[in-house]
Order: sequence, then C-alpha cells, then structure tokens
Amino acid sequence: MFDRIMTISLPEQQSFFLWGARQTGKSSFLLRHYPDSLYYDLLNMQLLVRYTQSPYLFREELLKQPANQLKRPIIIDEIQKVPTLLNEIHLLIERQKLHFILCGSSARKLKTQSTNLLGGRAWVYHFYPLVYPEIPNFDLLHALQHGLLPKHYLSSAKFIQKQLQGYIDVYLTDEIRNEGLVRNLAGFSRFLEMAGLCNGEMINMSNIARDCHVSRNTVEGYFQILIDTMLGTFIYPFNQKIKRDLLVAIPKFYLFDVGVANYLAHRELSQLKGDIAGKSLEHYILMELMAYRDLHQKRFDIRYWRTKTGLEVDFILGDATIAIEIKISEQVHAQDLHGLKAFCEEHPDARAMVVSQDLRPRKLMMQHDVSVDILPWRIFLEQLWDDQIIAVFG
Repeated sequence: MFDRIMTISLPEQQSFFLWGARQTGKSSFLLRHYPDSLYYDLLNMQLLVRYTQSPYLFREELLKQPANQLKRPIIIDEIQKVPTLLNEIHLLIERQKLHFILCGSSARKLKTQSTNLLGGRAWVYHFYPLVYPEIPNFDLLHALQHGLLPKHYLSSAKFIQKQLQGYIDVYLTDEIRNEGLVRNLAGFSRFLEMAGLCNGEMINMSNIARDCHVSRNTVEGYFQILIDTMLGTFIYPFNQKIKRDLLVAIPKFYLFDVGVANYLAHRELSQLKGDIAGKSLEHYILMELMAYRDLHQKRFDIRYWRTKTGLEVDFILGDATIAIEIKISEQVHAQDLHGLKAFCEEHPDARAMVVSQDLRPRKLMMQHDVSVDILPWRIFLEQLWDDQIIAVFG
C-alpha cells in the first residue's frame, strides 16, 4: 500500500470529478479516504445495464437511503460508462443538495456526446501514477524499466512484460473498442506503437499517418483520444523570440508513463547509461513536474525550447523563469550545455539547472555570466516536492 500525497480540500457539499488513467490507484484512494460513502462501480455489469437502460432508477434508489448516509459524498466509479447519469446527478445536487465524487479514466465520451458536465457544480481533480515522495526506497532504474503505475512498479522483472502487455490489451479492449472511440482498431493499435516510438519527439502528423496507413486527420484524432483517456499530453515550444527563430511551432508528445512508453517502443533499459536511459529520465522528470504542478495547485506552463540550428532546452517553466536540462551523465560539463547557455544569454533572468547523475550539487560558471545549478536527480526531486525549486509560482 502506497501513501498517496493527494489532498482534496472542499467546501461543504462540493462535488468533484476525479480523472486519471487506468490503474493509477483512483478507486483504492477513494475507498481508503471515504470508507463510509455509498460506492457505485459501473464496471459491475448489472449496474451498468440497469442504469444505462433506466438512469432515473439511480435517483429513486438513492433517495431511499437513510438521511445520514446521504450527508456523505456518493462515489460513482467509471462515470464515463453511463453519461446519462449526470442528468440525474445534476438534479440531485440542485434539489436534494447531495454531493458526489465522480471518478473515471476518460472524459472523451462525456465531451463528444454533449453530456451534462454539471456546469461547474463539480470541481476537477486529476490522479497520477506514483510520484517520488510516495515510494519508499525509490529505485530510479526500476522506475524507468517498470513505470510508475502501482501494480507495475511492484511487479517483479519476471512478469513486468506481461503486465505491460496486459495493460495495453485492456486499454484497447475496454477503453477503445467497447467505448466505440475508433472504427479502425487495427489502425489505432499501429498508431499506439508509433506513439511509443515518437514519445518525447516533435510530432510529424503526416509521417505518422503514412506509417499507420491512415489519414492525417485520423492521426490527429488518435492523439486527442490519448489525451482524453489520460494517456498522454503535448508539450509546446516556448515561443518568446528575441534573437533566434524557433525551429517550428511543433509540439512534442509524451505518454503518461515511462514504462508504458518504452514497452510500446520495444525499448529495453538495463542500466542508467545511454540514449534510451537519457530519454527515459527526461520523460520521468516531466511527469514529476506535471504531477507536482497539479497536486500543489501551481499555475505555470511547461514548454521546451529549440532553435533552427538545433540548440535545445528540455523544459522551460513559466515565462522563462526556470530552464531545465536533463542529462543521464554522471558528470556534466559545460560543453554539454550549448542549448542551455544560448537560452540563458537571451533570457538572463532565467534560473538554469541541470538534472543529472552527478554525485553532489554544484554551480557551473559559464561565459557571459551564465551560471547553471547542477543537481543530482534525487536532490532535485526532494527539493521539487519540498517547494524549493518552483516556489516562485503561485
């Protein structure tokens, strides 16, 4: 059992949606923190059929519950499976002053069917795979190999490939086919593999469409499905131009979990060295930054920077407030940081840092008064979650 650090602070009678990818631990979290609440799991086929055919029965059955029970939040898991229930929930919030926790792994069906999303009556929270402070005796290599879904992180090396394949199979079956999100399941399956291969890279929609034997518009739709089902996100370029032109305004795409991404790309990682390890560490640090931002309720953009000549910085936070480069090296040198140096020359107020495998923190002084903080990855993560890295953002 992992102690999840998510905290949900609500005014009295406030409802909320809790969205997150499959197997991140949403249901376990809710059952642990709301043990006395009524719990409806729409994975239960009997409930699913019953409320799909007659959603009003949910309201009628709920009103028969004891008054004391209805003072607690009512949990509905997999809410996306019966979107029409939201009309009943809306009625119960307005007329009976009940409050709900609506949990799911995809908001796509609710959005595309013009479903009642409760008009702001329910706040939105997101649930993430495991993050650094939740894992005792954290093992970086293990995390990059297995990923951060709780079941996968706990899996032995003997079974992790089966676990990952099972995850993809269930996603394709339950989330994609059964929910009717795509017509061409074989094409989408090929696209998933391409999404793994392109993870962390600038996305060329036309090339991916050609490799998957589908249209460019179809590929754009497939990426939106991954976003709506909480399996990925785009990172856009930092576009504040001062001296250099951007390469192009092309986003990068990252899947939600490093283990899933490496599995889809058929990449095997055996040590914390080499290109695969470097890309995996970059991916992992991004996921930590995104989870931190959301769980600590910070407001800042995460973007990347690249010039036409190929100079690049992995992550730019806010309005050039912090520039972060990720290196798998055990000792970072100034000649490894041409992109970071160029960015800081154009944005002298930016705090520049490198996350690496260096043994100890140090400050690297470069030309034109550019200084760079070199932080071992573990110290960076400890400082991040202790609000020491991004304290400037509200």
